[in-house]
Amino acid sequence: MDYSSYQRVLAALEHQEPDRIPIDLGGTAVTGINIRALRKLKHVLGIPGDTRVKEQITQLAVTDDATFARLDLDVRCVGPQPPANPGPAKDHGLVGTHYQLTDEWGMGWQMPAEGGHYYDLYHSPLARAETVQDVERFPWPDPYDAQRYVGMRVAADHVVHGEQKAFILERMSSGMWEHAMWMRGYEQFFVDMATNPSMVHAIMSKILEIKMAYWGTALDQMGDYPIIVSEADDLGGQRSLLVSLGMYKELIWPYHKRLFEFIKRRAKRKAYIFFHNDGAIYPTLPLLIEAGVDIINPWQVNCAGMDDTAKFKREFGRDLTVWGGSCDTQRVLPFGTPDEVRSETRRRIEDLAPGGGFIFAPIHVIQSEVPTENIVAWWETWQEYGKY
Repeated sequence: MDYSSYQRVLAALEHQEPDRIPIDLGGTAVTGINIRALRKLKHVLGIPGDTRVKEQITQLAVTDDATFARLDLDVRCVGPQPPANPGPAKDHGLVGTHYQLTDEWGMGWQMPAEGGHYYDLYHSPLARAETVQDVERFPWPDPYDAQRYVGMRVAADHVVHGEQKAFILERMSSGMWEHAMWMRGYEQFFVDMATNPSMVHAIMSKILEIKMAYWGTALDQMGDYPIIVSEADDLGGQRSLLVSLGMYKELIWPYHKRLFEFIKRRAKRKAYIFFHNDGAIYPTLPLLIEAGVDIINPWQVNCAGMDDTAKFKREFGRDLTVWGGSCDTQRVLPFGTPDEVRSETRRRIEDLAPGGGFIFAPIHVIQSEVPTENIVAWWETWQEYGKY
């Protein structure tokens, strides 16, 4: 059978083996490549055309059409436009030694002018909130702003019917828990989880309300075809979960479950939940499956309990698709030799590909200083070993 990209990705998500492993580089905000890294890669591969920033905070590059074709990619991104009313959003440019910006949620981000790779959070607008009323009075973004959805249906239909590619429907913001911590400040939100759960529920409930309004409106735009929906929340650190599994289940997981159930009810056809979840997150997998997650991303192989991808495949391979997990991006891809990259990438393909349920993609955004020869070795290994 000759598979289109669209058919290939859907087969993999249904845990079937298509002609080859589908590949993604830039289909989401967390599976792409830094602008400087892409610029160097295009130069080496002789790919023409300008290279542009897609997302300023992460310095994510646009995967342009020439790159998409040269790398034989399968997945496009369809997402919202900037709102007509951006609220406090503003690019402040160079302020002292940093480039600074404020987003539509009122959060402040900055990147060092010298040697900066991406923007880091420096201002949390709810840091001084003392009551639930303070949260309710906050000027939250409007998820119904019509400008967000301009061209969304046309873009999705073109990808599916015109190009016969798969696409991921992108979110308007990061994950609920992650976003709540950014709004409040990490330390204060962790304190709230232990001592002030009413504040946790006030913030999480508001973000859930905004998420449901956005997804409901976006899904109403879609045609009569299966949808891959991008959601996120980083639950793990390098060595363990960021909070106990019990605390996650009590305070955060119910919001995930409500959101994913809402998305699946609202979609016209089947909705696959793509859940970006960094870190040592193995203990969360049964809860995520129960909540409705279909796709786990990125599968960070170098975190505690995550290296044995064959074990994951045995235990959860029938329930979850791994989107990513193709090569260790903390040590091997940035600091290894091309031969080490090939060996590591081949191992992950051999572990994760059998029976479908695997999309070949980087573990998060390929960063700016990753050697181009290693990126080429990673991609060439997919070419060589990615066929069923």
